[in-house]
Amino acid sequence: MPALDLTEYLSKTISKDNWENSGFKKRAGVLFPLFTAYSKNSFGIGDFGDLKLIIDWAKSTSNSIIQLLPMNEVGPVFCPYDALSSFALEPAYVCLKDFPALAGKKFNSVLGNSGHVDYAVKAEKIKLLWDVYLALDLSEAFDFEDFQRKNAYWLADFVLFKELKDFHQGKPWYEWEDKFKNRNRDALEKFKQENIEKITFWMWLQWIIFKQFKEASSYALKNNILIKGDLPVLVSRDSSDVWSHPEFFNLEFAAGAPPDMYCAKGQRWGMPTYNWKNIAADGYRYVNEKLEYAQEFYNILRIDHVVGLFRIWSIPYGDLEENQGLNGVFDPVDEGLWCRHGREILSILLKNSNMLLCAEDLGVIPKCCTDTLLELGVCGNDVQRWVKDWNNRHDFLLPGEYRQLAVTMLSTHDTTNWRAWWQYEVGTVDEGLFARKCNERKINFAKIRAKLFNIDLSFYGRLRWRHEIDSVDKLLWELGKQKEEVGDFIDIYKNTYGEKEKLWKILNCCGAMTEEASAELLAKAVEFILKSQAIFCINDIRDYLGIAGIFKGDPYQYRINVPGTVSPKNWSLKLPLSLEELLAHPLNQQIRKMIIDSGRFSC
Repeated sequence: MPALDLTEYLSKTISKDNWENSGFKKRAGVLFPLFTAYSKNSFGIGDFGDLKLIIDWAKSTSNSIIQLLPMNEVGPVFCPYDALSSFALEPAYVCLKDFPALAGKKFNSVLGNSGHVDYAVKAEKIKLLWDVYLALDLSEAFDFEDFQRKNAYWLADFVLFKELKDFHQGKPWYEWEDKFKNRNRDALEKFKQENIEKITFWMWLQWIIFKQFKEASSYALKNNILIKGDLPVLVSRDSSDVWSHPEFFNLEFAAGAPPDMYCAKGQRWGMPTYNWKNIAADGYRYVNEKLEYAQEFYNILRIDHVVGLFRIWSIPYGDLEENQGLNGVFDPVDEGLWCRHGREILSILLKNSNMLLCAEDLGVIPKCCTDTLLELGVCGNDVQRWVKDWNNRHDFLLPGEYRQLAVTMLSTHDTTNWRAWWQYEVGTVDEGLFARKCNERKINFAKIRAKLFNIDLSFYGRLRWRHEIDSVDKLLWELGKQKEEVGDFIDIYKNTYGEKEKLWKILNCCGAMTEEASAELLAKAVEFILKSQAIFCINDIRDYLGIAGIFKGDPYQYRINVPGTVSPKNWSLKLPLSLEELLAHPLNQQIRKMIIDSGRFSC
C-alpha cells in the first residue's frame, strides 16, 4: 500500500489520544527481560533497582523504549505467560537494598554465577521480607490502606488465593477441598480470620512491589524512556483470576495454536479460553481493571496473541497432551464473526486506557485482524526472518517494504537469537512437519530425507536443503509426485530453499557466504532492521550484545524460551555480564551510532 503520513493518519483513529501520549515519531528500543539482568546490588535475579540501570543503559545507547516480558507473579514453571494473576506482580523482582534491616543478610540457597536464574531465590527473598514485615508497625500506613482500597477488585481475592495455595501445599485450586474450591463464603471468611497475618503480608508485599515498580517507571519518564509492558491474552488455569471469576472462562477448553510450518502439531498452552459473553455482561470490568493497574507502570502495552481476541484455537481439555494442538477448533467457529468480535474487544481496550497499544500478530493471521489493527491505529509485529513476499518473489522484504504501523525486530523471546537463526534455521524446514506431510502422502520420509536434505548441516530439528535440489522439478522427481499432489511441499520449498543466499545479498554482504554469523554480519542485520520504515524497532538484548561477541560458544544455547516445552532453562537465561559492565562497554557507542544514523534518535 502507498506510504502513509502516519501523524495525519493516526490522528484520525480511535488511538489518537494514545499516540499523542507517546509521540508520533520513530523510535528504537530494546527487549530486556528483567530476569536476565543482574548487578552488584541484586540477589540472584534482576530487580527493580536493576531496572533503573537498564534505563540508564537505554539512554546511553539512544534506545527510547524498554520492553519487558509480563511482570505478573509466575507459577511453578516460572512462565510469565502462564501467571497466577493478571494483576499481582512477581515478588522475585523486589529490590532488597531498599530495606536497611537486610544489610549483610545471606541467602541459604546457592545463587552462584551460572548462566540461568535459580528461582529458589524467590522463596529466599520472601522469607527475608517476612522478617521485615513482622518488625513493622502498619497502624498508620495510610498509603498501604489507600493501595488496598484502590485495588479492591483483585487484591483481596489474590492474597486469599495465595494463602490457600500454601495451605494446600501448592496444589492447583481445582484440587482443593470443595468448600475452598467452590468459594464457600463462610469457609473463606473463617480461613481469612485464622490466617490474617500471612494474608496481610501478601498484601503488603504487593504494595512494596507496586511502589518499587512505580518508582522505576517514574525514573524512566524523567529520562525520556518509555516502558513497554506485556499483557498476556490468557491467564493460567491455576490462577486467582480463574478461581475468583470462573464464569469468565471456558474451563472445558485449553487454548493453543493450530499446526503450521514451524510447529507440526500446533501448540497446546493449557490456559482456558475466555467466555466473552459473560465478561461483556459485566461491562468488561475485568478487562478495564487490568488496564487501569497496568498503566500505573507502562506507557506502551503489548497485547500478546492479539488474534486470540478475534478467534482462539480451542482444544478439548480432555484431549491427550501428546496431540498438542491437532484437535482444536477456532472459537468463534463462524469466521463471519471474527472481525466484529476482535474490533469490539480492541475498541474497549483503547477507550479505557491511556497507554499506547501494540499487538503481537505473528503466525497465521486472518486478514480481518491486520485490517482492524490498521483501522484502529494499533501497531502489529514484523519479525525480519518472517517478513517476506511469500507468494511471488519468495524473498525477504526490503526496509522500505515493511509496514509503517509496526514494531519490527530481528528476534523475539520465543525464537532463537539472530546468530543462532542464521547458523541453524535459515534455509531449513521443520523436520516434524515435513515428516507428517510425507506420511499423509504415503511418501517414505526416512528414504527421502537424505536425498532432499544435507544432514551434516541439519540441527535442532531443522532440515537444510541440499544445493542440488535447485528446482521444483528436482523436488518433484525425488518425491515421486505430480505438481498437483504436493502444492504445500512446493510452497515450503520456494520459501526456504536458498534463503541464506538471498538474505546475504539483501544485506549487501561481500565475498563468500559464511555458515556462521560474524559480528559484522549481525551488525549489518541490526542496521537493516533499524532502517525499516516501521515506526518502532525493538531488538532483543541478545541481538544487540551479539554484535560484540559477548555470548560465547554455540549461539543456540542462548534462548529465553523454547515454545511447547517445560524446562528450567526457559525464562531463566542470564546475561554473561553485569549491568555495571554493560554500562561501561564500548559496544554502547556503536549501538548509539546505528540508532542515530537510522533516524530513530529520540531526545
